[in-house]
Amino acid sequence: MPTEEVALSVVIVNYNVCYFLEQALLSVRRAGEKLGRPLEVFVVDNNSVDGSVSMVRARFPEVILIANHDNPGFSKANNQALRVARGRYVLLLNPDTVVEEDTFRLCCEFMDEHPRCGGLGVKMLDGQGRFLPESKRGLPTPAVAFYKIFGLAQLFPKSRRFGRYHLGFLSPDETHEIEVLSGAFMLMRQAALDEVGLLDEDYFMYGEDIDLSYRLMQGGWQNYYYPGTRIIHYKGESTKRTSVNYVFVFYRAMVIFARKHFAPQRAGTFSLLINMAIWLRAGAAVVQRLLVRAAPVLLDAGLVYAGMYLLKNYWELNHKYVREPYPAQYMLVAVPVYIAVWLLAAFFSGAYDRPFRAGRLVRGIAVGTLLISAFSNFLDAWRFSKALIVLGGAWAVTALLLRRLAGNFLRYRRFSLTDHYQKNVGIVGSGEESHRVRQLLEQAAVPARVIGYVEPNAAGPRPASGALPLPDDLLGEVRQLADIIRIYGLNELVFCGRDLPASQIIGLMVSLPQQPPVAFKILPQDSEYIIGSSGKDSPGDYYALDITLNLFRPAQVRNKRLLDLLVSLLLLVLSPVLVWGQASKGGFLRNCLRVLGGSRTWVGLRHAAAPQHAIRPILSPTDAVHSAAPLPDTTRRRLELLYAKDYEPTTDLRVLGQCFRQLGREQE
Repeated sequence: MPTEEVALSVVIVNYNVCYFLEQALLSVRRAGEKLGRPLEVFVVDNNSVDGSVSMVRARFPEVILIANHDNPGFSKANNQALRVARGRYVLLLNPDTVVEEDTFRLCCEFMDEHPRCGGLGVKMLDGQGRFLPESKRGLPTPAVAFYKIFGLAQLFPKSRRFGRYHLGFLSPDETHEIEVLSGAFMLMRQAALDEVGLLDEDYFMYGEDIDLSYRLMQGGWQNYYYPGTRIIHYKGESTKRTSVNYVFVFYRAMVIFARKHFAPQRAGTFSLLINMAIWLRAGAAVVQRLLVRAAPVLLDAGLVYAGMYLLKNYWELNHKYVREPYPAQYMLVAVPVYIAVWLLAAFFSGAYDRPFRAGRLVRGIAVGTLLISAFSNFLDAWRFSKALIVLGGAWAVTALLLRRLAGNFLRYRRFSLTDHYQKNVGIVGSGEESHRVRQLLEQAAVPARVIGYVEPNAAGPRPASGALPLPDDLLGEVRQLADIIRIYGLNELVFCGRDLPASQIIGLMVSLPQQPPVAFKILPQDSEYIIGSSGKDSPGDYYALDITLNLFRPAQVRNKRLLDLLVSLLLLVLSPVLVWGQASKGGFLRNCLRVLGGSRTWVGLRHAAAPQHAIRPILSPTDAVHSAAPLPDTTRRRLELLYAKDYEPTTDLRVLGQCFRQLGREQE
């Protein structure tokens, strides 16, 4: 018998986002059930180390899994599946998405009704239910790219001239023929792909969706934006736009596009403008990030300096034994040094860690005051007044505490020293799922107070025989949710994916009032992750039933960095002797300098998933394990997670000692 035609092939490329992938596949499974036609789903994993492959095999046996042993990039990975896909339509779908139950059915019906439709995009929302403008885009011609790069598109988003990149002048609630589809949800007709070809593999990440959309148009096909169904896309454009890496990768993709599709004479000019813009935007991104990080410290320094100036004047007029002003170098040199010592001591004491603790600040300033007093005894020319040093330390504590109080009052309208306040959480789901959410929040050590749960069904479920008793803090029904948020002052809602369909969750996100602001998260069915995102420029976050990793706590991050610096300096000083014991002498010196510069750490996670901000390691704790046979990847990941869970700086010293000859190795 002939094989039944596959209506839709879904292709998802994954890289270290197991928690998102699980939720995406659950929504795909439900949407596939509503499609009513044969469906196939591909997951192409680009060498993830977070357990994504084993999760797919265990939870989604119907998925066709392609597990790569390297990361070939987005385009090549998609093409691997597209070459064997059998569907009449093919969908490129990001792993950080959630589709509604009717999405596949409605989109395929739209394609059936529009035979010249080569590509289709849908309305995308961020993790808070806000519309994502990249749902519909125009072709980045030189003029359109210029308006985007230099901010005119952002200033005039609805202008027909300046707002063409995101087509802001077109209603997001109406169907439109557009030029560029988003690679996060890109539904295409297989017949069109057969004519125009697959994704261009010159693009590693970004730009490949623009290129393919343009080739579809050149081939006589139409691209449409269809708002009849919605999806959640947690990360927006996947990388923070203040990221320097995003600036380089995204705008260089534009250069590739220009060289490929524009006339040579125009492409050269366009490439020059784009490269100028790359460095301009990259510089702006660096400055912005530095200012954001440095602003609290600079403000603290300014407040302490102003107070020291007033204290000096008061002391000169009222208490100085010889009534003459202090020399100019007191305010120009001595006081800035005092402030630097106080703030550095406060930093290493943890005063700038979250959540804020007043005791850390007092301890740091006290240590700084003792250091200043002690060293000033050895410098006769710079010995001014012990009283001013003590008073200055007291003022530093007072000023820094007052700054935090004022900042939190302006931001949260409450007088508090910490900005990491306990959240009031409401759960939308059954009593059983509510109980599971509470366990997850407790075991993940989330600072949250669960106010109660909201029943998705009016009648309310009954616990099964032998099941745990239901919580007795039922707040009401879903139809009362807006009033419940206001009355109980909820800061966060957790939707239970087992009890509510994705379409209802998305509908609630969109319909609930924006004030007071409430964060939304979802617990997928049978998952151990509670997933959410604060906006399109924020990476998705999650609460997991995983172990707490001591390695990434602020105090240990600081201790590890200090250890790296001291070890590198010691190795460099002793390098004329130590270098002869290294397998790679040049690599040894290069690694010492890399660690000093902050681009490498001596020991870290190479096989287990690490946060994006984690510094790349030279050695793994698994390198210190001597085994007759190579360790399996699962064993390596487990050993690294144990290292991260129980991390102490002495562990790094032990690994360095056992792997001394490998200190010159290049990072794999």
